[in-house]
Amino acid sequence: MRGAVVRRSALALAALALSAGLAGAQQVASQPAPDQTAVPQSPILTIDRERLFKETLFGKAVEARIKADSDDLIAENLKLETALEAEERDLTDRRAKLPAAEFQVLAKAFDAKAEQIRAAQQAKASAISDKRDAEQQRFLDAAVPVLGDLMRDSGAAAIFEKNMIVLSFRGIDITDRAIARIDAVLGNGDTSQPPADPAQPPKPEPQAQP
Repeated sequence: MRGAVVRRSALALAALALSAGLAGAQQVASQPAPDQTAVPQSPILTIDRERLFKETLFGKAVEARIKADSDDLIAENLKLETALEAEERDLTDRRAKLPAAEFQVLAKAFDAKAEQIRAAQQAKASAISDKRDAEQQRFLDAAVPVLGDLMRDSGAAAIFEKNMIVLSFRGIDITDRAIARIDAVLGNGDTSQPPADPAQPPKPEPQAQP
C-alpha cells in the first residue's frame, strides 16, 4: 500500500512538473521577440570597424570608385606593357642589322623609357591606395558623431574594436545598428546632398493620380 502511495505521489509530481513546463513554454512563446533595432544599455559597446566601412552605403560607394580607378589602371598597364613588348621585339629584330654602339644607345633609351613608364604607373597605383586611405578617414570622421549618438543612447562610456576584445556578450556589438544609423545619416557620402535627419520621418513619395 505504501508503495502505491509513493508511486501515485511520483506520478502527481511528474504531471505537475510537465504542466509547469508547458505553461512556461507557452509564456515564453507568447512574449514578443526582442527589438533588434534597440540600442543595448551597456557601459561598453563593440563594433566591427571593417564591416562598418564595407557594408555602409558610404563605404560601398568608396569601394566602387576605387575599383573603377583600379580597373582603369590595370587596363592601362596592360596596354602599355603590350606596347613595350612589341617595341622590345622590334629592337631585338633590328639588332643584327645595327652597329653595336648604335644598338647599345637604342637599348639604353628603351630601358630608360620602360623604367619611366613603370615608375609612373606605380605612382598611379600608390595614388589610388592613398585615395582609399583618405576616403576611409573621411568616412571615420563623418561616422564618429553618429557613433557618439549611439553611445549616448546606450549610456556607454566607450566603443571598442570587436576584434580586440577577448570575450564579450554578443548583445553589446552594435555594428548592424551603426550601419543602419550611418546609412540614414550619411547616405553614400555624397557631400553635394544634404545629410538625412534620422529624427525626421522620410518624406512620402508622390503617388501617381489615376
